[in-house]
Amino acid sequence: MKRRQSSRTPKQSLQVRRKSQTDLSAWRKGGGIDSEKGLQNHQSANDQKYDSQEGSLEQALSYLEKVQDCVALKKNTLLQKHLDAVESTALQQGLPPEGFEILLNVALSGKFADTVNTRLLKSLIPASVIPENSVVTAVSWLCVSKCSGNIQLLFLKWLITVFDFIDQKEQLHAIYGFFFSFLQDEKMCPYVCHLLYLLTRKENVKPFRIRMLLDLQAKMGMQSHLQALLSLYKVFCPEQVTITLPAKMKTFFKNPEGPWKAAITAVRQRNQGPSPMSQAVFLGTYQPQSRKRKWNAQLVIPASSRNTNYLEEDRQKSHVCLYSTNRSFPVEQLQTFPQLLQNIHHLEFPSQMGSVLTNPLLLHYMNCVKDESIYLRLYYWMGQMLQEECTWSMVDNTCEEEFKSFLETVYKSECFLQEGFPACEEFLYKTLPLWDGFCCRSQILKLMSWIPLNSASDIKSYLYDPLAQLFFTSSIYFKCSVIESLKELLQNWLNCNMIQVDSELSSSNSTFSGLVNVVAGLVRFVGWISTAALHLENNSTFLLYFILDFYGTVCDMYLKYNLPLLIMPPPGVFYPALLSMDSVNLNQLCYIMYRYRTNLVAAKKNELSKKKILQFKFSSRTYQEYNQYIIAMVGCLWTSSAFQKDTHPQGLCMDDKLLSKTAVKELKTSFNIVYHPAMMGYSVQFLQQICPDDTIFNFKLIKGKKWDWYLEYLYSQGLEGLKVFIESSISRVSQASRSKAENEEA
Repeated sequence: MKRRQSSRTPKQSLQVRRKSQTDLSAWRKGGGIDSEKGLQNHQSANDQKYDSQEGSLEQALSYLEKVQDCVALKKNTLLQKHLDAVESTALQQGLPPEGFEILLNVALSGKFADTVNTRLLKSLIPASVIPENSVVTAVSWLCVSKCSGNIQLLFLKWLITVFDFIDQKEQLHAIYGFFFSFLQDEKMCPYVCHLLYLLTRKENVKPFRIRMLLDLQAKMGMQSHLQALLSLYKVFCPEQVTITLPAKMKTFFKNPEGPWKAAITAVRQRNQGPSPMSQAVFLGTYQPQSRKRKWNAQLVIPASSRNTNYLEEDRQKSHVCLYSTNRSFPVEQLQTFPQLLQNIHHLEFPSQMGSVLTNPLLLHYMNCVKDESIYLRLYYWMGQMLQEECTWSMVDNTCEEEFKSFLETVYKSECFLQEGFPACEEFLYKTLPLWDGFCCRSQILKLMSWIPLNSASDIKSYLYDPLAQLFFTSSIYFKCSVIESLKELLQNWLNCNMIQVDSELSSSNSTFSGLVNVVAGLVRFVGWISTAALHLENNSTFLLYFILDFYGTVCDMYLKYNLPLLIMPPPGVFYPALLSMDSVNLNQLCYIMYRYRTNLVAAKKNELSKKKILQFKFSSRTYQEYNQYIIAMVGCLWTSSAFQKDTHPQGLCMDDKLLSKTAVKELKTSFNIVYHPAMMGYSVQFLQQICPDDTIFNFKLIKGKKWDWYLEYLYSQGLEGLKVFIESSISRVSQASRSKAENEEA
């Protein structure tokens, strides 16, 4: 590859300098050629300050461009002055697009010592975008080896860091083979792999490149950067990459060391100005000025720095070549759903994979077209962001609010796609042991509800164990939040893996058997921590509500989700709910037991009629435990015989001598629907209605016909759970309700 001609005639140089001065002046007044309106008000307040800086930058660029021979920095006050001007302007405002070609040419041409070239490269901080032409010109200098290996390495690190600020990538894609040739350099290989990973398209995957990567891997060993590039190649051409690669990598590439990331963040915050974001702007040619963090910078599709007229011409051409297989459709032109449908096979995804998260159209595309390369790039990008910016893993990271915003964006994308991201799962597994349970609590628990089911084999050691440690040592509000998150996790698993009755899977199918085992493990884990939590929190009514809400999903897994699995709540949950002081929890328990009965009856009918779901059967222990609970509930609420007939080992059955020592009057009836602590308020209100003049409430009056009136009164108060339980479990009431329904139909 030949280096571009860098020498210019004096006339050409003068023209370039005049153009540069004109552009720089425009940049100073507007804060950027492409963002004149966006920062006009902000910049006007600092015109005097930037006038001197701009003049100094113009002089510095003019001086550096004129240098022809090698110049030493030592005792050269003029060179030192211009270097200071470039560095100061870059750190304060960022550099305009027109300054990059000059500075890159100077830094890579070998005219100065490495000390000067290093300072110049570290000053390349963009104010808006970086022209692609300047990058391609800089790459051409690598062909002639004018600069040292350290400068080449620093240039690659800079290129990776600012890759998303380059306005276009077509010319960079055209020199893919040139970058690939640098893989032979052992020091540059990790960074070249990183750059190639960002540039690779399907047409770049060739057999000779695969062979070269395999040879390098045989020579260097199992390097993560080589495996990452091979993984991407395998996604595009699985028939050519036949070796087995790790399914997941914790870190593909090391972060390129350098000052640019922090400097870009500071410049973005300093140049921040009001700029309304509409949908058209968001998907169009607008260049956002506020990029608080690296993830925010990558959550918006970068607009091209080309003139809007050129972009409009591209749009017109794209309509003409709408179905051309040889033409890709840039995502910055994608604004409507019909456009997505028309160009769904021609979309060219942005290098900023984070921008996919905030674009509903691209999320629709991910749902419709299962492109593994997109998921692989997104997995790499998201893993890097989560690892770099986790606020409790970084000692000097205090930007919790921005990290919360990023996690919320990821969670909303997962809800949209109805599936979790593997990178989030790995992040949770890695950081939960270090988490204090307070930082970003809401966001972490939301992400936890989307942990993929297919990786749940390690969920006990990576999720349950560290979560249990936090659970038992945290406040009641944290406990309730964890139970709620685990309920959503269960619902997501059940929704994403619903099994149809006529499925071809059999009982020997390991996939389905694994699903049942994982769901059962989650339910048992929640039962265990719930029992302990109720002991720790003195059977809190508030906590019990969330626990019963979880079992409201568990009790319907057979009929609602076609999963042949029912697990009864443990005694440590059932009996506190049965004896609860709150009518809401008691009503919820009644409804849950009614749904358990409905599911178990349906399962039994299917077994008797030989309509087995996947040949799975409920164990006799499930039926036995349900019957024990029903006996206890009916004995408490209806027959007033719970202390005599409860057969559960951890139940309410007590010896008569022990009961007599309590000295409680009407002991047997103390937990029926009249005397139950949760129902006492309803009993009082009922007696006030039927005996308004009676100031002494005689609960013994509620019997016979008044008992039936009392039931109707309870039903009218919204206790639907109690109603369906009594009507399904009490034979007398069940027969009466059926007769009433038949009479109404007649």
